[in-house]
This record gives sequence, structure tokens and C-alpha cells, in this order.
Amino acid sequence: MRNKVLNITCVFIFLSFWNVSASQTSQIYDGDTINVVDENNMKQGHWIYFGNMKNIPGYSPDQKVEEGSFKNNRKSGAWTKYFADESTKSVIEYINNRPNGAYKIYYENGVIQEQGIWKNNRNIGAFVRKYPNGQVQQAFSFSEGGKRKGVQKYFFPNGQEQIVGEWNEGKEDGPITEYYPNGDVKSVKVFNGGQMDTTQTKHYEPTNEIKAIVVDDIDDSKSAPIIDENDVLLETNKTPKGTKTPLFDGNGPGTLYNKNRHLSQKGNFKNGKLMDGKWYRYDENGLLVSIEIYKNGKYIGEAQIEE
Repeated sequence: MRNKVLNITCVFIFLSFWNVSASQTSQIYDGDTINVVDENNMKQGHWIYFGNMKNIPGYSPDQKVEEGSFKNNRKSGAWTKYFADESTKSVIEYINNRPNGAYKIYYENGVIQEQGIWKNNRNIGAFVRKYPNGQVQQAFSFSEGGKRKGVQKYFFPNGQEQIVGEWNEGKEDGPITEYYPNGDVKSVKVFNGGQMDTTQTKHYEPTNEIKAIVVDDIDDSKSAPIIDENDVLLETNKTPKGTKTPLFDGNGPGTLYNKNRHLSQKGNFKNGKLMDGKWYRYDENGLLVSIEIYKNGKYIGEAQIEE
């Protein structure tokens, strides 16, 4: 049973030549005083936002949505957000009303989705992102300036390394090794300050057949992407060769490329949403890091990275 909230309003009236008045409000929750607004109309101390204060669909009026501390109307310390089932959605450290410090973001199944340190609007130090099944998806390290530095790793949902290499000042620097889901080396690409030396690139065939990776504990809430302004239609499967490509209305088979002319989405669409097909994901340097498979508009797993 949720604790009921008792509203208490204390009004202090100060009469003077100028007839000035001020008020202070607070609430009682589980025996503690919360949601204090001082005489200067500033939020202080422990605050809890409830469903009736946030007006978010799926939350009951007395259900906790978010809680943490205020100091002079600014968020300070750890703030926690909750899913509608009351499980933890995120825990983020704040300094002077801005995210600054350690943070964790969770899937609804309780698995940590993302964990790192935030400073000056960017990640620093160690960073980890996981799949819904708990396997690590990305393990990065960032410099104090917020740029990727050192060994960076991408993983398949089965735990196998997918891409491993070193970055410096946010750019690939040295050999970057790509693997097949079975652990075989797929390619080795050599970079210098973000520039690839194609003369040193090596590709390898897998020793065994590679099958699509299907995650047992998939994230059912993860829906296919919607076509946006970064996606450009360059071809459709229904366009006869030698004819002009028609405008794509977001329905039927199609192949989309992003603004860098990299393959973005391919498959069957409905109302601008990928229903059955693949979504190609790239990092900030344009390196293909994963290929997500969708069926009936839902994520079902990942395929091997194609050349």
C-alpha cells in the first residue's frame, strides 16, 4: 500500500510599513517532511514528484515518479526516476541543477542499460552499455575532455567481442579488429588519427557458418526506428531499373541511407516505420557497429556485420 501524502500549509504573515507577506509549504510522506518551499519560494530538501504532479500516462496520482534533493531551488545529489511499476528507471547525480557525476540507467527488467560518469555535458572515464539480457554491448573509456581514449570494445549479445581497438582524442588510432559472432577475426583495419590506411586493411572469411544472433531476453519495448530527416531514400525494391526513383511514402519495401550515404534501413515499411528488415547502426566516426533485426516492428536480435 502506498503511503498517503498529507499536505501541510503554514502561512507566516509579516506586517510592516510595506505590508510584506511570505508563505512556506511542505508535505508529510511516510512520516518525513518533503516538498518544502521556503519563504523565498525556493524548493529545499527532499522532494518527491508524484503522478498527479507530473501528469505522465501510466502513473497513478499518488505514485512516485521522481525523487531527490533540492538546494535553493536547484537539484543536488542523487535523483532517482521510476518506471510505472515502481522499479528504478535511472539514478543520476546532480550538482547545481545539472547532471554531474555518476549515473545509471535501467531497463524495465532491472538490468543496467547504461552506466558512466557525466561532467560538463559529456561522458568521462569508464562507460558501459548493456543489452537487455545483461551482456555488455559497449565498453568505452573517455578522457577528462569527454573524448574517447584508450581501448574501446563492442560486443555481440552472446558476449563475444565484435570490435576492439584504440581511440585517441575521439578518433580511431591504430589497428581496429572486427570479429564474427563465433569469435573468428573478420577484418583488421589500421587507422591514424581517424584516417584509415586502406593498404593495410585485411579481410578474413569465417571458418564456420555464421547465423544471426537472437537474444533470448529481448527488449520487447524496443520498437523499430521511424524514418527521419537523416534518412535518404536512394532506391526501392519496387523501382524498375532504368526508371526514376519515386518519392517514398513510408510504405512497402525500401532501402534507406543516412546523410553520410551509409546504409541505414532496409526492409518493409509501414507508415514510415521499419516492420520487417534490418537497421544499421554506426558510431560517431561512421563505423558500423551493429545490425539490428526487426520483425513485425519489434527488435528480435542482431545479424552479423556485413561488408
